[in-house]
Amino acid sequence: MGGRVSESKGTIVPIERIESRILLVRGRKVLLDADLAALYGVQTRRLNEQVRRNLAKFPADFMFQLTDAEFELLMSQFATSNPGRGGRRKRPLVFTEHGALMAATVLNSARAVEVSLYVVRAFVRLRETLATHKDLASKLHALERKTEALALRHDGFAASTRLQLRQVFDAIRELMRAPEPTKRRPIGFVNPDEKKRS
Repeated sequence: MGGRVSESKGTIVPIERIESRILLVRGRKVLLDADLAALYGVQTRRLNEQVRRNLAKFPADFMFQLTDAEFELLMSQFATSNPGRGGRRKRPLVFTEHGALMAATVLNSARAVEVSLYVVRAFVRLRETLATHKDLASKLHALERKTEALALRHDGFAASTRLQLRQVFDAIRELMRAPEPTKRRPIGFVNPDEKKRS
């Protein structure tokens, strides 16, 4: 099972990069239409046209459009360009794992079908990672409760030992924290002059 997919001729995209494009919106893991279109090698407009022509294949748990508030929050988080200045004017569509797979079928291109397998693998890997963290957090909490109970039963349990255990638990929790999101590329056209200045 390969971990990379070709994003454009000669460019290889690791599954980790696909994972980095997955966002959490309304409690669901989704991909923006622009990101999905780029992965599938089509223009965002073409992807959205095909989706709108096949709306019966995209129920709300497959695809939905961001609200104005969600779109503004997204723009502020990723410092995307303002509408009217080369940025997006319409609120984006977002696709869940199943919606991304369905989008590949309506696009009906060999590339979209091939890349959709990597997209699904990225969603699955992300889900497995989150499940592992939840399981680890639960085990860590149980272990912490046991050591606290042991410390209360034994007066001789040195305060320095308790402090050291607390530091170990805190360090493990710090390692379990999700990494800070990477800076995302702006949506839409970026003026080359502005790009050079930043």
